[in-house]
Amino acid sequence: MVPGRVRADGSIPFDDIAAAFQIDGQPVRGRIVRLGKATVDPILRRHDYPEAVAALVGEAVALVALIGSAMKINGRVILQAEGNGIVPFVVAEYRADPELGGGVRGYAKLDREKFDAKFGDKPPHRAKIKQLLGDGAFSMTLDQGDEMERYQGVTPLDGESLSDCAETYFMRSEQIPTRIVLAIAEAYVAGEAPYWRAGAALLQRVADDDARSGGEAAWEEALVKFETTAADELTDPSLTADRLLFRLFHEQGVRLAAAQALDERCTCNAERLVAILSRFSAEELSDMREADGGIKARCEFCGRNYELPDPFADESSGR
Repeated sequence: MVPGRVRADGSIPFDDIAAAFQIDGQPVRGRIVRLGKATVDPILRRHDYPEAVAALVGEAVALVALIGSAMKINGRVILQAEGNGIVPFVVAEYRADPELGGGVRGYAKLDREKFDAKFGDKPPHRAKIKQLLGDGAFSMTLDQGDEMERYQGVTPLDGESLSDCAETYFMRSEQIPTRIVLAIAEAYVAGEAPYWRAGAALLQRVADDDARSGGEAAWEEALVKFETTAADELTDPSLTADRLLFRLFHEQGVRLAAAQALDERCTCNAERLVAILSRFSAEELSDMREADGGIKARCEFCGRNYELPDPFADESSGR
């Protein structure tokens, strides 16, 4: 096995990485993501989500990192699941930057009163996706900037989990047989405060070629082994990505590419918000003004508060 090298000593870091892997000589490829203190934990800590909703957001962030990091682009990949349930939507974003690398963020809108009414004083630790989002749609959007057209694929919100929705998306949008496993848990390590960890792994069937053969039989064999991946293995703070892949595929041989570092990154800024405000009329902005005449905004992703200039301040003051 050839591990990816991102540390000086050639080892794979435990968390906050995405890396591709290839089954030796077979038409099977994959990707693995491990998230922890620099990514998923701060995203979830800043919101007072019930545990089941926190798990949904964490899985969405892991999933968009899994998919986004595989695309050789500079821009954004946006995952959104929306419905008519007590969580109207969950959104996660992966942003690729040539200098900063991969960054992720995520957020869910929650109707807390409906959540409490549905689950009472014994809310679940985990919930099926339709229990939270109801009926709706799952979408993936590729945004490479203003000079290029956005691409969006939309599929129904089918299945019991986000991984089910993503597998349906790949089959309908790209006709690629795909399996995805997602996991999230709070880690309890001696001497440390509990923190959120998430993991994700993907396996895909690709076409046979001169370097890869075995056809459907090779895919089925790899799939059987891949589906033994346990949730606690993906979130285990003592189990690195290379060791997990070796456990799964050591008989066939597996190569792990160099890992890409990930961090939690919000892209909100005052300039972008002012540009958005400029699209509203003076009458529409009047409903946004505070008692002191200012306009305030809060980023739902990172919780940052902004005090913004009013584009129509001179008109509203009569000057």
